[in-house]
Amino acid sequence: MSKTVSIAFIGLGNMGGPMAANLVKAGFQVTGFDLSASHLDQAKAQGVAAASSAQDAVKAADVVITMLPAGKHVLGVWQDVLAATKAGALLIDCSTIDVESARAAHALATGHGLTALDAPVSGGVGGAQGATLTFMCGGATTDFARARPVLEAMGKKIVHCGEAGAGQAAKICNNMILGISMIAVCEGFALAEKLGLSHQALFDVASTSSGQCWSLTTYCPVPGPVPTSPANRDYQPGFATPLMLKDLALSQDAAQSAGAQTPLGAKATELYQRFLDSGASEKDFSGIIAMLRS
Repeated sequence: MSKTVSIAFIGLGNMGGPMAANLVKAGFQVTGFDLSASHLDQAKAQGVAAASSAQDAVKAADVVITMLPAGKHVLGVWQDVLAATKAGALLIDCSTIDVESARAAHALATGHGLTALDAPVSGGVGGAQGATLTFMCGGATTDFARARPVLEAMGKKIVHCGEAGAGQAAKICNNMILGISMIAVCEGFALAEKLGLSHQALFDVASTSSGQCWSLTTYCPVPGPVPTSPANRDYQPGFATPLMLKDLALSQDAAQSAGAQTPLGAKATELYQRFLDSGASEKDFSGIIAMLRS
């Protein structure tokens, strides 16, 4: 895809803002819109042209990207802008939403003669800023190929997971694994502390043994062994606890809908709800170790 194409980016928050800025850095023409004036101003400072509305943003766009909080927001915005979207445009939703809403969004686009891709991301704010996100994509192979040059300006790994909704399915399953594994790692360190074992000793063993996982080696929930982890910054996110709980709740909704048994996913959801209720709304999800210690 030529970088002379016009891109509309709707949703310029902590993730969307840096993603749009990276598209500008890559040479794309980007017009953005966000309900927050401060987010829009920040995007303007990064070279994004500001639109007065979502409809205004999409009217000349070859590609429309949305990054929004939930399925209801994605469907609402798509319903609002599809009539204003020009023929032949590709819609890409990078939000993390439920699979059914993702499939409904695809159907909305198809009903207007347009094509779509669900492409949720992994990598957090740091990945958005550094253009190192992983994109998990659902949609037709031809649409994935068309979107790839755009996504590569914002990420380092682009995976086609299958047809409509498959990207969201992959994201939900991945983050359920993440939530469960972080609790396991936290429990391991909490037990090690009670047994008189140092953080570094457990890390040195587990990080090179059968307990090795991303939650340990990249995002270690105790200060010291991994200097870049949020544990070294009093658990400032990172990946905030409400976002982890949102993804776990999506996994449980999907499990119920599909008739799948996910007992550890259900327990992780319960524990993260307790952590959030304890006042952890501004804490990284790895901070759950404090609750597990007590």
